Amino acid sequence: MRTRQSSVMICVALLVVGLCSVEASAKHAPDYNKLKYPTLREVKVPEVTRVTLPNGMKLLLLEDHELPLIHLSARIRTGSIYEPGEKVGLADITGEVMRTGGTPTMTGDEIDEALEAMAASVETGIGLDVGWASLSVLKEDIDKTLGILADVLMHPAFPPDKIELAKIQHRSAISRRNDEPGEIASREFARIIYGTDSVYARHTEYATIDAITRDDLVAFHQRFFGPNTMMAALWGDFEIEEMVKKIEQAFIGWEKIDTAVPPVPQVDYEYVRTVNVVPRSDLNQSNIFLGHIGGLRSDPDYFALVVMNQILGGGFTGRLFKNVRSRQGLAYSVFGSYESDYVHPGEFRLGCQTKSESTVQAIQAITSEVEKMRQAEVSDEELKIAKESFLNSFVFNFDTEGEIVTRLLTYEYYDYPADFLLQIRDQVEKVTKADVLRVAQKHLHPDKVQILVVGNPEGFDKPLSTLGDVKTVDITIPSPSQDSGPDGRN
Repeated sequence: MRTRQSSVMICVALLVVGLCSVEASAKHAPDYNKLKYPTLREVKVPEVTRVTLPNGMKLLLLEDHELPLIHLSARIRTGSIYEPGEKVGLADITGEVMRTGGTPTMTGDEIDEALEAMAASVETGIGLDVGWASLSVLKEDIDKTLGILADVLMHPAFPPDKIELAKIQHRSAISRRNDEPGEIASREFARIIYGTDSVYARHTEYATIDAITRDDLVAFHQRFFGPNTMMAALWGDFEIEEMVKKIEQAFIGWEKIDTAVPPVPQVDYEYVRTVNVVPRSDLNQSNIFLGHIGGLRSDPDYFALVVMNQILGGGFTGRLFKNVRSRQGLAYSVFGSYESDYVHPGEFRLGCQTKSESTVQAIQAITSEVEKMRQAEVSDEELKIAKESFLNSFVFNFDTEGEIVTRLLTYEYYDYPADFLLQIRDQVEKVTKADVLRVAQKHLHPDKVQILVVGNPEGFDKPLSTLGDVKTVDITIPSPSQDSGPDGRN
């Protein structure tokens, strides 16, 4: 018994001593507001060698002898924006089966085995407005891996079984696309902003997948894949002159193609206020999206919009988080983003997840924060924190040689200045409070936001009709064809 009492007394004594030590330390600790941080290191972009081969292929090369590795990242002038509306999914399946289907000399499975034995990777794909390919390998195996990549890009076999497997995966994804409310909100909001038939918002259906044939894949590849539609960045442990010769040898015989493609589709947007709902009686919370069209990175206002976006929706320090979530307690999560793309305008989207009983109140609170951005200049502290937050994270764009050279490749592909990365840093530093107010008044239209709610209208705090005429969005998945199973499988 005495032993237990003694132990308790010792613990109490230690606790008192510890508290006294903490208190003493606190008295002598410096005020965090007075802490001084060193200036961020100067960002330097290494010199990249640019070469155009006789076949029209463009190369960006950067030697990095730190590790015995070689990497390649390529861009091909193609994209799903060029696939016909009745065959949505064609570009994605083409990009996938180029790699999984292999070539006349090596099946996709044989390529997998060969790459695994070398601890290497070769991948291909096609996105919205760009095709891509990548390679990563030990220096000693570059010849074999480069040969595999070239064979895949030049001579894809497109075997029927791999095409069917890709189509099955797409059908399965279609059958599950309404499972997550957040995914529904994001998908349908894009359709509201760009239009249901827009190349920037359309999605696959059972009918579009079923309509795709092997001949379509072959034709799509032949139309868009050629050396003069491809540019590649290479970095790693190599000598530039030697690597150029290896590229030339790997792609020997690949002939130029007609590079004429339709112009990138334009977005015809009308600023108008709409209220939309996807009724889900099984939900007790609402997923809310609201906003309008965004902008382009080539807009001279882009740099001020970056800072404005940071102040409005920039994580824990943004107004939306501080006012809508923390002070008013109206959201589990809240976000805001003025998105700017390279060749087509992005979306200005804000939103949150909130309980059904605070749906309309949350919408009004978010809209109010947008209105305030237009009414007065931001504070000195907000401007300082926003610029520091962005610039402090900006240095991570220069983490590795690979990040730098692939970013330069992206700028080259979209015809942006090679120094655009440094322009962002320099111009953001120059943004003033007046600039933020000016671009907010010019680019934000809180009275003409389009609102989308995925939730249960029976549980809302007020009818959505208090915000305007309500349109019900139909997300019914069209039935698969008769030769498909319940999840779209044959």
